[in-house]
Amino acid sequence: MAIDDKTRTELEAAAFRRLLDHLKTRTDVQNIDLMNLAGFCRNCLSNWLKDAADAKGVPLSKDESREAVYGMPYETWKSKYQGAATPEQLDAMKKVHPGH
Repeated sequence: MAIDDKTRTELEAAAFRRLLDHLKTRTDVQNIDLMNLAGFCRNCLSNWLKDAADAKGVPLSKDESREAVYGMPYETWKSKYQGAATPEQLDAMKKVHPGH
């Protein structure tokens, strides 16, 4: 499939926005589960967003990038939705991401 760069960027942006919307509704999915299964989490997405902003010279703080991904301030999301990691989750994290 041949598409121009502008259209590709628009499609990728739409897919990214849909992923963020999906993650905002799936507050039951913990970041550690995402890391263990997919190798990235909401924090990774917010870091990638900030990296992209930095590369373009767009001012975006870490807190602002996290709020864009979480849909609320990160500390609010943590207090409302983040549970304590289970021993099983932590063991899986050590196996999948040693040193993380």
